[in-house]
Amino acid sequence: FRPHAGAAAAAPAGAPNVIVVLIDDIGFGHSSAFGGPCEMPTLDRLAANGLKYNRMHTTALCSPTRTALLTGYNHHSNNAGAIMEVATAFPGNTGIRPDSITPMAEVLRQNGFATAAYGKYHETPPWEGSVSGPFDRWPTRSGFDEFYGFIGGETNQWDPMIMHGTTPMRKPAGDPNYHFTTDMTDHAIAWMRAEQSLTPDKPFMVYFATGATHAPHHAPKEWIAKYKGKFDQGWDKLREQTLARQIELGVVPKGAKLAAKPADIKDWDKLTPAEQKLFARQMEVFAGFASHTDHEVGRLVDALTAMGELDNTLIIYQVGDNGASAEGGMIGMYNENTYFNGVMETLDMQMEHYDELGGPETYNHFAAGWAVAGNTPFTWTKQVASNFGGTRNGLVIHWPNGIKAKGEVRDQFHHVIDIAPTVFEVAKVPAPRVVNGIEQRPMEGVSMVYSFNNAAAAGKRKTQYFEIAGNRGIYHDGWFAGTVHKAPWEGTPRHVLKEDVWELYNVK
Repeated sequence: FRPHAGAAAAAPAGAPNVIVVLIDDIGFGHSSAFGGPCEMPTLDRLAANGLKYNRMHTTALCSPTRTALLTGYNHHSNNAGAIMEVATAFPGNTGIRPDSITPMAEVLRQNGFATAAYGKYHETPPWEGSVSGPFDRWPTRSGFDEFYGFIGGETNQWDPMIMHGTTPMRKPAGDPNYHFTTDMTDHAIAWMRAEQSLTPDKPFMVYFATGATHAPHHAPKEWIAKYKGKFDQGWDKLREQTLARQIELGVVPKGAKLAAKPADIKDWDKLTPAEQKLFARQMEVFAGFASHTDHEVGRLVDALTAMGELDNTLIIYQVGDNGASAEGGMIGMYNENTYFNGVMETLDMQMEHYDELGGPETYNHFAAGWAVAGNTPFTWTKQVASNFGGTRNGLVIHWPNGIKAKGEVRDQFHHVIDIAPTVFEVAKVPAPRVVNGIEQRPMEGVSMVYSFNNAAAAGKRKTQYFEIAGNRGIYHDGWFAGTVHKAPWEGTPRHVLKEDVWELYNVK
């Protein structure tokens, strides 16, 4: 029997499976693997048997990082200069990915991979996000055979707005303990098992992008309870403790000093007892959310192990699409929609919901001081592309069949646009020059495979720019220049663009 000429291409011989895990709105200094207070044992386990990258960078915002990661091209090249909800008619920010850039999933799909996406997408323009479409920029027309998740930037974890493919769904009825992160994990595991059962010789690619730990910080009560009293020392002490652990773990250099925190963030010991009580509770909820999320990633990894596929799977665990979020403002909020509507919550309003935080009665976010602490040892946060607090996120890569090193740190300077070229090299699939008759732009990312088994290898990313909402930065060969145009909690820019104050650092 000979297949006809139109038969699907087979994947390259020996190509491994690929899983890309992306956590939302979590800082470089949040996870235990990178010195933080949030216990994430799955991440720790993968790091112990793989590699930690301590100079990996994002764009500082959700949609831009996601489209950069999934294509290998910078966010403005993808017309995603900011989140899709604030797209404009200007080039670089239209929200419409050009046909000259083909997503990694579509490249893999056309080269014989089965592909699936779970969780948050946030790359579809909001005016195309309804059942009326068009569906060209939905996951299932961006290379994914299967999608189970939500299209926008966030969702209620207790009662999410789910799309299965392009069909709206409600959560299953009758489960009082329902949580979306668990639900998406169930679907991912079921799909992997079915795909491997039916086509065991066909590698798969899974994009596992949790809505966590983006606000609302929704976590099961038992996970929040694990952190009771763990943050009573406050964010200033937490920054010091985290830096000490980071130095001990080798994810920052010996002798590193804390960057000054933003002037608007109050010293913990200057807060009132009520403020301290509320803020400590907010961080307990966030930490429980992070640990619960990592637990669900662990279920995915355990399923791989049970299938006998763990060693033959490249797992890329990207711990954050940007730095931790300061969008909760100075005191946090029990309903994040107050932020989007310009309504200021008071401390008393939040204290009325103290015991409910993290539950289905709230839509909560933490105070900006915790975001700064979560981005230790840096100054700034999500949205600030001109500072590593907004752009530096931990990365763990695990692939026993291809990486000999165990538990080592890699300090080459890289950016999320380098993930797709890495996957292509490992999968033995070249970046395409023409897709469906359309000539492709030259790939802007560079593969990181050269560093897998050579800690001393010279970094191949020499230059990288950063820009979000006028916050601009550029890295070149060990130097970094940046300017803060506007802090996340500031209503207006500090200067007109041409009068912004730039700072220059040697970051070797």
